[in-house]
Amino acid sequence: MNIRYLYHSGFAIEADGCTVVIDYYDDECVPPRRLENGVVDADLLSRPGKFYVLSSHGHRDHFNPVILSWQEQRRDIQYLLSSDLHASLGARENTLFLAPGESYNDGTLSVLAFGSTDLGVSFLLRIEDKILLHAGDLNNWHWENESSAEYVAQAQADYLAILQKIAKAAPQLDAALFPVDPRMGANGGRGAEQLTAAIRVGALLPMHFGNDFSFPASYAKAHPEQAVAVWSHRGEVFAL
Repeated sequence: MNIRYLYHSGFAIEADGCTVVIDYYDDECVPPRRLENGVVDADLLSRPGKFYVLSSHGHRDHFNPVILSWQEQRRDIQYLLSSDLHASLGARENTLFLAPGESYNDGTLSVLAFGSTDLGVSFLLRIEDKILLHAGDLNNWHWENESSAEYVAQAQADYLAILQKIAKAAPQLDAALFPVDPRMGANGGRGAEQLTAAIRVGALLPMHFGNDFSFPASYAKAHPEQAVAVWSHRGEVFAL
């Protein structure tokens, strides 16, 4: 199984029997527009097996309406979208909207939605014999220099409560696709640290860092005890 970093929180999971695209955001890049440059192209859309598209919520850096046009090229596509998108999109063919606690399982892909500390959901996925977490915007979000002590404590409590539910369902993950965000400075990796303390994580795949590739690299250097993917460019592949 290959996990391809597309951009920001976007990934393409390329398994033997299926393809899963999650939180596709930026479909623009320096030409040529190819999968190797982090853009979903005709080659990916024509992969054999089942094809799934997931969006954790409607923020523009996690949901690009272009994903809805892919059905024109891939009639068997299955959309699994956060329930917050239902209000704007309405009922759609081949589309299931998931709220926390809801699930999907067709024998090839199993998805269980958990809550988020922002909008939408996080996804626990079972593909082949692998268990993965895509956090969406689930994280210990706070800026200590700009927030009250009460806000910081509540943000952490909310995050840990959801993390506990995930740990109960999956005490071990083969991979966690998780925010490591430079905007929070020294706190940018705290949520990831708490995740790996609560759940045994085989590989941590940083996301939500925009164009600042140096920040997740610094996180990896500071945590040599963890297997952390160090991305250097869009379209890069991590073999799981």
